[in-house]
Order: sequence, then C-alpha cells, then structure tokens
Amino acid sequence: MSGDDAGGRLVRPFTLTGGRTRPSRADFTLITTVTAVDPPPAHGPRPQPEHTRILRLCERPVVVAELAAHLDLPVSVVVILLCDLLEAGRITVRQPRPVSGSPDPNLLQKVRDGLGRL
Repeated sequence: MSGDDAGGRLVRPFTLTGGRTRPSRADFTLITTVTAVDPPPAHGPRPQPEHTRILRLCERPVVVAELAAHLDLPVSVVVILLCDLLEAGRITVRQPRPVSGSPDPNLLQKVRDGLGRL
C-alpha cells in the first residue's frame, strides 16, 4: 500500500470490501477449508477481480490463513470477500473437525520428558 511496495498495490483493503469492516457471517476461522464450486453457478453477478483471484486459489481446498498469505491481504478482508462468495454460491466451506477424546497421558509424559532433555 505504500509507495515503496514493490507490488505497488493501488487499492486499499477497505476499498476491496466496499467499506465493510465486519463479515456478514461467522462461518470462517483461520483453519476453515474453502473450495471453489465447480462448475460455478450460472446465475449471479460477475465476480470482482479479487473474488476471481480467490476462486483460482480455491480450485483445490485451501485454508483461510493460506489464502490471506497468498493474496497478501489481512485475514479480515479475505473473510469479508469469502462471505460474498459463499452467499453467491461460488465456494463451499468445511469447518475443522473437533478433536475428540482426551489426550493419551503416556504420550504427554513422553513429550514432556523429551522437552526436558532439550
């Protein structure tokens, strides 16, 4: 965003979101997996260039944090753009699976002992 930026970003992040600062949904965490819908829905408005970049990156499943890194945008901006795509039916979202059961005490003891040896 600065003049020194080699990429020379011309658009500020809040412009990409239309001035929105909060996502319209609470579907996304840093480790939520996002995948582009193939084929894309026939209806709906044409996606903005930023949406198109996200869709290209989501041809294979990718997590939100990785998307933000590839796009060089704040996670909050990426989440707002992802909300747009989800509401348009252009992406699917898969939440991380919760870890079930309690940790193995023997494994935890081995980890503790190993760390103690460092």
